[in-house]
Amino acid sequence: MNHSTENNATSLRARLKERRDAQNPVDRSRGALLIRGRLYTWLATTRTRLREAGRPTPQHIAAFWSTDDEPGLQPLLQQWVEEEGYRVSLPVVTAPDTPLQFRFWVPGAPMHEGAFGIQEPMGEIAQAPDVILVPTLGYTRQGDRVGYGKGYYDRTLAALKEAGHSFTTIGIAWATGDLSQDSFTPAPHDVRLDSVLTDKGWAVPAPVIT
Repeated sequence: MNHSTENNATSLRARLKERRDAQNPVDRSRGALLIRGRLYTWLATTRTRLREAGRPTPQHIAAFWSTDDEPGLQPLLQQWVEEEGYRVSLPVVTAPDTPLQFRFWVPGAPMHEGAFGIQEPMGEIAQAPDVILVPTLGYTRQGDRVGYGKGYYDRTLAALKEAGHSFTTIGIAWATGDLSQDSFTPAPHDVRLDSVLTDKGWAVPAPVIT
């Protein structure tokens, strides 16, 4: 990436964070609730449809531990584990410039602060996930993603694809991250998401697992 492109990406992220931070706290709370509801409904209906068709259903969801700036997923993750029987894992940064490692998480499990101040689980290393929820700062209606600039998810998704693993990606974003009015060109290494869910609904239509 040349300096001009890097500077443009940095300024774009700064604008996206300003839009995100300008949201009303009440709207953020309501928006996070709507995101959790839509995710729950999508996964429940997907599981029912696949079961009725005699197909394997998603069992392992790789999520992320939401920061205060992101749509809060924690109540849904707890519900998935305790009431629905899913296995949930969270990302762990093991070293710079490497793919993420996913470790299984259950409510009340020991956590520690990771490389970027984000809580990381200390449980067993998880197998490759069926569904990956991806923290998304900005997005296009085609599924292009702007993250936080460290490249961890691009490396992770690329490594899983290279290994031949089949999985579904859903970007979790605030609607303020819509890049329709911004000048944005994805980098060659950027991995496009299957879907993007925001507090205003599915910005990229909900994925259909077959």
